[in-house]
Amino acid sequence: MTSQTVSGNDALAEFPGNPAEVRVLIEIPRGSFLKRGSTGHIDFVSPLPCPFNYGSVPAYIGLEGDLLDAVVLGPRIAAGTELRTLAWGAVTLTDRGMSDDKLICSEAPLRPEQRSEVLRFFRFYARCKGLLNVWRRRQGRNACEGWIEAADALARARPRGEDWTGPPVEF
Repeated sequence: MTSQTVSGNDALAEFPGNPAEVRVLIEIPRGSFLKRGSTGHIDFVSPLPCPFNYGSVPAYIGLEGDLLDAVVLGPRIAAGTELRTLAWGAVTLTDRGMSDDKLICSEAPLRPEQRSEVLRFFRFYARCKGLLNVWRRRQGRNACEGWIEAADALARARPRGEDWTGPPVEF
């Protein structure tokens, strides 16, 4: 592993490889209570605000057949904003037995406490989503599987073709 200094505060962030540059479309701004899917429909209304900007990488399809998810750390970004940013890693989430990678993006390397905060959130989110799925009578395992490298998540995704019309399952 290598270490690099994060500009501005001299905190050390550990990451083994170079970040991947990706184009992200923000679907859910930080602080929003509405969880929308990649097709724009409302998936659910959360009792808690989203702690991150949440969106997708429109050029890739993730493991579950929907656009590859991306979390962008930092200040609130308006829904519909497209930006180029750096993916420093990914969190793998299992929802109803389907694996789904979520790129974790920011302009600077993540500090260890930021990475821990992201993992803590997704562990909590997986439990909440499991309860929601029980209420919706949707079966399957829900869990946060942990951190992987951004390059590995991108390698597991597939390029989005012209024929993609949306996810194959309802979320």
